[in-house]
Amino acid sequence: MKHQSSYFFILTAWLAGTFFLPASAQNTDNLPVQEYKLKISKETVNHAGKKVTGMTVNGGIPGPTLRFTEGEYAVIYVTNTMDVETSIHWHGILLPNFQDGVPYLTTPPIKPGTTLKYEFPLKQSGTYWYHSHTMLQEQSGVYGSIVIEPKQKTLDYDKDLVLVLSDWTNQKPKNVLRNLKRKNEWYNIRKNTAMPLNRVIARGALGAQFKFWKQRMESVDIADVYYPAFLSNGQSVQDYPEFNPGDKVRVRMINAAASSQFWLTFGGEDPLLVSADGLDVVPVRHNKTFIAIAETYDFIVTIPTSGKVEIRAMAQDGSGHSSTYLGQGEVISAPVLPRPNQYSMMKQMGAMNMRMGAPATKINPSTEEPEKLMANWGMKMDGDMKGMNHASMDHSKMNHKKQEEPEKSMSGTDHSKMDHTKMNHIQTEKDSTMMDHSNHQTTEKMAGMGDMMNKDKPQDMNMPGMDMFAEYNYDYLKSPAKTTIPTGPNGERTVRRILLNLTGNMWRYIWSMNGVPLSEADKIKIKKGEVVRITLNNLTMMHHPMHLHGHFFRVLNKNGEYSPLKHTVNVAPMEKVTIEFDAKEYGDWFFHCHVLYHMMSGMARVYSYDTLRDPRMANYPLKKLLNEGNHFYSWGTADVASHMTHLNLVASNIRNQFNLRAEYGWNKRMEAEVSYERYIYDYFRVFGGVNVENEREDDPGELTTTAIAGLRFLTPYLFNLDLRMDSKLRPQVSLSREIMIFPRTMLHGAYEYQADFGWTKRPDREGVLDNGAYRQEVTWSVGLEYFLSRNISLMGGYENRFGAGAGLSLRF
Repeated sequence: MKHQSSYFFILTAWLAGTFFLPASAQNTDNLPVQEYKLKISKETVNHAGKKVTGMTVNGGIPGPTLRFTEGEYAVIYVTNTMDVETSIHWHGILLPNFQDGVPYLTTPPIKPGTTLKYEFPLKQSGTYWYHSHTMLQEQSGVYGSIVIEPKQKTLDYDKDLVLVLSDWTNQKPKNVLRNLKRKNEWYNIRKNTAMPLNRVIARGALGAQFKFWKQRMESVDIADVYYPAFLSNGQSVQDYPEFNPGDKVRVRMINAAASSQFWLTFGGEDPLLVSADGLDVVPVRHNKTFIAIAETYDFIVTIPTSGKVEIRAMAQDGSGHSSTYLGQGEVISAPVLPRPNQYSMMKQMGAMNMRMGAPATKINPSTEEPEKLMANWGMKMDGDMKGMNHASMDHSKMNHKKQEEPEKSMSGTDHSKMDHTKMNHIQTEKDSTMMDHSNHQTTEKMAGMGDMMNKDKPQDMNMPGMDMFAEYNYDYLKSPAKTTIPTGPNGERTVRRILLNLTGNMWRYIWSMNGVPLSEADKIKIKKGEVVRITLNNLTMMHHPMHLHGHFFRVLNKNGEYSPLKHTVNVAPMEKVTIEFDAKEYGDWFFHCHVLYHMMSGMARVYSYDTLRDPRMANYPLKKLLNEGNHFYSWGTADVASHMTHLNLVASNIRNQFNLRAEYGWNKRMEAEVSYERYIYDYFRVFGGVNVENEREDDPGELTTTAIAGLRFLTPYLFNLDLRMDSKLRPQVSLSREIMIFPRTMLHGAYEYQADFGWTKRPDREGVLDNGAYRQEVTWSVGLEYFLSRNISLMGGYENRFGAGAGLSLRF
């Protein structure tokens, strides 16, 4: 089969560096102009049974498809009718740096009531998309598709259909992120993906659960957010009856979701996969396909002689799906994939020697130590891979060739004697010979484990089961032409090796690279003319689709010299992927996880060619972009019960947190505390503040005020430890824990011990025990909470200061 001529143009231009353009785009070659006008507005929409305010493009969600022909000159006017800034990024399009659309990095934001003109030549063809790059607007509906037709059609198909996949929430996106940062379990409860203790025990996973708790991991989590609807071109169900029997339809699939990955399945015969991320691949029959956020895949679907074909896009965690039907007549259903078995996954992971949860923030963020992180965290298996059923593994699929680590390929260097803790995270070398990528498999896999890990769950179809280890590599993608990057006749071109560990903290919902979130990170400096080779090492339990602006990169897989070119690559949990590109651009380019809430919580970097900043950006400080993931988020809880009331308010960003806690019992006991705490790293913080309480039972109106200082630590097994000293020199230790014991039911427990060595005088009171040399006070509480909704729970319990009671717990 012939391939699109634009593919070869892109490849040639990419290797030769012909895409260099000055900062100001101009149609100097008098290319034919294709012009569009887009208007971004706030409108009332209903995508999941409730009228809410969304953001539309030309009145719709998704926005209109922008159709061009390769070789044209795109002129697009974007008007902002909203009361907030906005932006548009042209995802996957190779264009001048100033036109890329990342506000405060490459392009000015579009202020309210203004219009911004984007313009750039189109020297590629394929399926792409556009979306807002301002805060969380993408979740609200600012996205749409781009189709660039080749100058000459070479693929064999009759008709064309664009399908934009997305997820929809009726919540404000800012409240979604706030809910994630406060670690409210409601989303998992609502999706029925929570793993309460009773189910863990019933499924024989208690031992694995203890191993998770030991590493400060709650349980297996596949997706973060609950969505009431998953959409295909704006609807949960779409019908396209205009396709006739025998039609070959090019279906252009775009995952424009904010935080949902999808499994695609097709009814009828297996479709022909012909393109990935806009570029042709060697055609391959491929039914069950994982499409990560921001990826695009083109399939040729043949309409059967009778019946209509279903295309089913199931959310990765099985919590919902959308269906699209092509043709007429009886439905030819797509295979229905089973929901992942989280308990089986937990047991298998617990049987491995795996250290999970590399820190998302470090004590000293200015010193990145990626080699140390990679050495100390991640998957380390015992020699016999204890607990695994090797008989069920397909060893023919396993990669027995040991991956060459980036630092080990530096000729003449004994890395066993190097102090990696002192190494910078970027290494530069001169390759002595051109690397033979045909023998270099850089995605470390444990193929076959997926089927084994699903052996104890029912299958709804004759397809392998799904889990975080199965079928996430790109070995089925093969470029129709060689993509190897020349390193010069004598290997004189510089190869810059970069190791980026993908790190995160689900407890506080902070995401980063090498333990450093964007707001604390330096730019990654690269030079024009280098070959940049990046190893992405995922040390988290979540998938991360990583997108590099302004470039295509090779995803090194088993196809070696024919490894595919992509602009977005998914890195599965506890796996590594290596990508590389020829540095032929200029300016600063964004690199980030395309899970919107991960990006907005710190998982991003800036690749910089270290060129002068465009003077048009002088009034748009880069710092504003870097700090987007470091905003303060606030939340609170209020318990109103028959024996006491409790109020807790929190305002927190990456390093700083302010707390207000107040309790009042109907027995007139009260205590209030205001504190500020500074996170030294993920689980350790120091704090100071003021505590006020009435210490005398006989005179509740007499208040005692003390200054407090101490440290707080999230211990292994997820206990919150508070060690403090007050201005009366009284030490105190507190320990608290909460555990979901049944679906919707949380058990809370707390213990507090305070000693008084008599250095300052204070009156005796009930509850203070005389121990000779000093007095001591013990308080403790235990309670149950039953979730009625995201913001309301029933609660009841006993506290030795206030007695027993029940009431409501409110979250806001």
